[in-house]
Amino acid sequence: GLFVTDYFTRTPRKLSPFRSFASIELFHFHIPEDTVIAVWNLITFKEQGGTFGDQCPDRSITVYFRSGAPSVINPLHTHFPRDTAVPGSFALTLTWTLPNRTTGVFNVTSPLPGDWFLAAHLPKDDGKISVKGLYEECQYLFQPQLIVQRLVNIAVLYPGHVTEQSMAPHNRSCLYKVFVPSYTSRVLVEVLQCRGAEGCPFWLRVRAKAPPLHNSTTLDCREHTPCQLAQDLPFWQHWYYVLVEKHPGVPGTISFQVTVQLTDCSRPSLARPPFLPSSASMNMPHSFGSAGGLALGDSPPPTSPNDTKHPVSIPVTSHGGERCWPVRPTLRNELDTFSVHFYIFFGPNVSVPPDRPAVFVINLLPVLDSGGVLNLELRLNVSSLCGENVTVFGCLNHEVPLTSGDNTSVTCETESLAGFLLSVNATASLSRLRIPYPQTGSWYLSLRSLCAAEHGFEPCTNVTAEVYLRAYLSPCINDCGIYGQCKLLRTNNYLYAACECKAGWNGWGCTDNAEAFSYGFQLLSTLLLCLSNVMFVPPVAIAVRSHYLLEAAVYIFTMFFSTFYHACDQPGIVVFCIMEYDVLQFCDFLGSLMSVWVTVIAMARLQPIVKQASVLYLLGAMLLSMALQMDRHGLWNLLGPSLFALGIMAVAWTARTIRRRHCYPPTWKRWAFYLCPGALIAAAAVLLYAFVETEENYFYIHSIWHLLIAGSVGFLLPPRAKPSRRLGPLPRRKGCGYQLCVNEQEELGLVDPAVASINSICTS
Repeated sequence: GLFVTDYFTRTPRKLSPFRSFASIELFHFHIPEDTVIAVWNLITFKEQGGTFGDQCPDRSITVYFRSGAPSVINPLHTHFPRDTAVPGSFALTLTWTLPNRTTGVFNVTSPLPGDWFLAAHLPKDDGKISVKGLYEECQYLFQPQLIVQRLVNIAVLYPGHVTEQSMAPHNRSCLYKVFVPSYTSRVLVEVLQCRGAEGCPFWLRVRAKAPPLHNSTTLDCREHTPCQLAQDLPFWQHWYYVLVEKHPGVPGTISFQVTVQLTDCSRPSLARPPFLPSSASMNMPHSFGSAGGLALGDSPPPTSPNDTKHPVSIPVTSHGGERCWPVRPTLRNELDTFSVHFYIFFGPNVSVPPDRPAVFVINLLPVLDSGGVLNLELRLNVSSLCGENVTVFGCLNHEVPLTSGDNTSVTCETESLAGFLLSVNATASLSRLRIPYPQTGSWYLSLRSLCAAEHGFEPCTNVTAEVYLRAYLSPCINDCGIYGQCKLLRTNNYLYAACECKAGWNGWGCTDNAEAFSYGFQLLSTLLLCLSNVMFVPPVAIAVRSHYLLEAAVYIFTMFFSTFYHACDQPGIVVFCIMEYDVLQFCDFLGSLMSVWVTVIAMARLQPIVKQASVLYLLGAMLLSMALQMDRHGLWNLLGPSLFALGIMAVAWTARTIRRRHCYPPTWKRWAFYLCPGALIAAAAVLLYAFVETEENYFYIHSIWHLLIAGSVGFLLPPRAKPSRRLGPLPRRKGCGYQLCVNEQEELGLVDPAVASINSICTS
């Protein structure tokens, strides 16, 4: 055949350590039909500071692959919520082959067409809280590329028509495809009239949706005459691929014929069922009971208890036709993103008769619905059983309805189909099923009532069970509970939802409490973070006593908003918010930076030098507000204003030192008992904040940070002048109408600037 190669690529993205599904990077691809091979080229490289990260440690990268919907992953081996079905996926771990780059290759032969999703993440880290911008962070970038090779002009088989084919000696196989419409109960492929070789030296392989593989349904035509391969309960609205493969070592040209027969119970010309229930018996209007809306069922014929029929889950052929049952549609009501309710006409109470199943269909839209959770709930009305030991079984299958044809072994699986089984009875009247990230398309629910017998189950007599049925699509399981937050995420144009857990809770629905914080621990951490701000009371008292009223107001502002910000920032249930979280966070950060700013400016004693020193306070407030709005967690938001204020203080102190020709402040007691201890305490606080703080020790390390910062302010704030005697006049210089006086105590740094500015003006 003729092959066409297509290339697809995605933009590199930074990978994050795994905490929850919200921390993974998701990539969406689309594989076209008739693809024979798909090759993913997985490129990973390191970066640090805009260059190659040769010095970055090697961290393994895990990549997950799944067709139809995102992978449901569990790398931390946590517990899933009850009644949750976990679909499978394939995982691949990449190791580093070069210092800063590695490449992995993942091949899929005959992949299923449609949407494919890749999820990638780094291993879980140690939870260290790093200050943004403190050092160049190692970044691990991941870029997947997809190369597909697909066949064009594959021969199409038409049901009921014979196709002639000749296979040349150099050819190994011939590939065909046939479309299977809805309400098809069976696909029968047959190879006829093999000529040119002894017998019929072919393998006949059939597969749905994609070309057959070595493990697909296979028949050796040499051992079976006639060479017929049947597929019961095929997928509806899909292509089926037929591969006729020649045995090795067969010379010459071989001619043969291929034909396909489809059994369709909805068309009487192909298969007329012996019995069709009336619309009234199914509690449905006549418009839903026509032959055009029928699905396969299997009302089992009466059998003796000693019947040795093998348990199979396929429609029962009896007396020349297939038994068929109407499919009841559901009404789709979209409330919000991933919030969809499926209402049943004349529901939600459903009557399940004893002699036939009730079949319903739930349609999930392509791409749009695969990022949520499909929820199904069955509740049995026990009063409708009339005292009988009745069990209602439900089979949920994708793309084709399925009900068990055996009473003793109730199952929702066949060799080619896998479904989900639900059951309710008088003892357990409620059953739930949750499917995270379901595959899109049609989901069929088949309900059937059976009565308990000595050897399994048997059909009930004259008992119609009533079941409450609820089906809906939600973003997350139970909205992630009280210890989680359901987040709506986006990758390019694809939306999906995931839980982000807190307070030590884990799992897909934040229900795993193996590492959860107790209530006492949550209360203790909240009290420590809040009450540690009381340490700002002594600096406020010192500032008021020294007439630093503006500084005292800033400290009160910081203490208030830091207390209530940490009360609102807690991960558990011990939370108290007086304002919006963003407002509290902004005010807490602004108050912290302003406290540093006003303290250093006060230490500079600028009033005699700069007559309007309050301009610096206002300028600092405006610049800090702008910086916090740009990047609230940046390192330079803390260092920039602090270094600028320290620079102003250094210039002011240097000017005084040069003018006095003596070190400023002049007393060793000021350095030994105030400035040096205050600076050491502040430096210890910064080191704890930048290098020691982690997620596990946050509540007490950050509380110590509060204590140290508030304590350092008490040491560093300059004292108020307390003159013990009135100073005599010093040598003066004459001015225009005034005497300019020099206050010696102000020069020594012992007098409050406000007092000095008044006392130093002497009228001539």
